[in-house]
Amino acid sequence: MLGFALTKWDYITFAVLFVIGIGILAGIVLFLGLPGRIAVSRKHPDAEAVNLLGWFGGFAVLPWMQALIWAFKPTDIVDIRKMPGATSQTPADATEDDKSHGGRDRTAA
Repeated sequence: MLGFALTKWDYITFAVLFVIGIGILAGIVLFLGLPGRIAVSRKHPDAEAVNLLGWFGGFAVLPWMQALIWAFKPTDIVDIRKMPGATSQTPADATEDDKSHGGRDRTAA
């Protein structure tokens, strides 16, 4: 069909090209997913957004670099339910506490 016979060297060449293609594809997958994996391992609050930007930003270099920088950005997660100085009082306790201060607003200076 090709006009010449395929030898074992041709089949070895096809196998090597196939392995190289799989290696390149695996490298691309590892490279594009790198910002997302870094963000998840660092417990970044926007890890999913970093991951998506890493994958979609791989087609252009600049968004992928932005995702990589964003993945390393230090973040402080503030849980507003556990603010310093906050106490858990029931509304009845709060009114009794207000009465003990003479009805004054404790926050006013």
